[in-house]
Amino acid sequence: MIDISQKAETAVLVGLITLKQNEQKAKEYLDELAFLADTAGAKSIKRFTQKMDRPDVRTFVGSGKLTEIRDFVLLHNVNIVIFDDELSGSQIRNIERALTEKDKELKCRVLDRANLILDIFAKRARTAQARTQVELAQYKYLLPRLTRMWTHLEKQRGGIGMRGPGETEIETDRRIINDKIARLAEKLKVIEKQAITQRKQRSEMIRVALVGYTNVGKSTIMNLMAKSDVFAENKLFATLDTTTRKVVIDNIPFLLSDTVGFIRKLPHDLVESFKTTLDEVREADLLIHVVDISHPEFEDQIEVVNQTLRDIKAGEKLTLLVFNKIDAYSFKEKEADDLTPSTKENLSLDDLKNSWISNYNSPVIFVSATMRNNVDEFRDVLISEVKKLFFTRYPNYFKE
Repeated sequence: MIDISQKAETAVLVGLITLKQNEQKAKEYLDELAFLADTAGAKSIKRFTQKMDRPDVRTFVGSGKLTEIRDFVLLHNVNIVIFDDELSGSQIRNIERALTEKDKELKCRVLDRANLILDIFAKRARTAQARTQVELAQYKYLLPRLTRMWTHLEKQRGGIGMRGPGETEIETDRRIINDKIARLAEKLKVIEKQAITQRKQRSEMIRVALVGYTNVGKSTIMNLMAKSDVFAENKLFATLDTTTRKVVIDNIPFLLSDTVGFIRKLPHDLVESFKTTLDEVREADLLIHVVDISHPEFEDQIEVVNQTLRDIKAGEKLTLLVFNKIDAYSFKEKEADDLTPSTKENLSLDDLKNSWISNYNSPVIFVSATMRNNVDEFRDVLISEVKKLFFTRYPNYFKE
């Protein structure tokens, strides 16, 4: 993995307002895309949106909008154009051709959301398992998108979207990549066998896994509960490798795992490659679903996580819902004479608490991990649920 230069690369972001994605949603997705770009090391300097029924099959956006993007890129010497949805190989080629129409030497790269996420994962991967998983996902992403911009598989080059498996000319036999995919898949099988053995060795203990959208505070909660030093940062995917710690509360031991965060439009190949990591979630006895209640779209984030859990066959597990960052929650209080129905923007924290506690079948806790608000209550609820599981499995544990 090669580091990019100290100077941040500049990027423009491109999204669509469609029949399935209104203007508000498009803005939210671009906000998240900007955060992804920042996490990767790029500074977003401009956003472009266009209203279309559906993406253009040739260039994603219309020709007029693409010309507008090209002119801005040329004028401001932009390094990267990032599209908020996955692009096909032909779309990438057509967009590149349009961007370089006036300047054949233009070095602006075209990325899509999936490629950007893969780049961040490559940057964050630390263990051999994570690096292998990311590299496999990168090659699977690259295979159908071989374009003239690739120069050679073994030649590495810096820059966002260029990190990882390298590049290849379009005329290079696809067999090279397929061979690499096969070798990486075999390597991952060996790692998976080792992981399965490790999990079997831990199978007698109650296992708890932290899950949630990326950047909601899972690692901070992990550090509080396990008194560990898991890396926590205000960046997307700060934690990539699953970390497991043994925790003992009230003489009851259990294993607590911090897992990779989920996100909207997570690349399918990445989910497949991270099967071993997600097995920690699948095989857990109890899930702690951490939510950033200060995020304006926290309900959508909850649904993204729930859908991902369903996709990996973990949707029916006993789950504690933990609303984090209550210290950062804000709402717009209604005027006394305002008789219009309340929206989520007008709900106080107490209103939200009453609503979620009354409508959710499992325990719901509201905390601030950084400020340590209600942490004791969370600890009590957690150990209560762990004890139920523990004594169901070991009914005679404390008997003579």
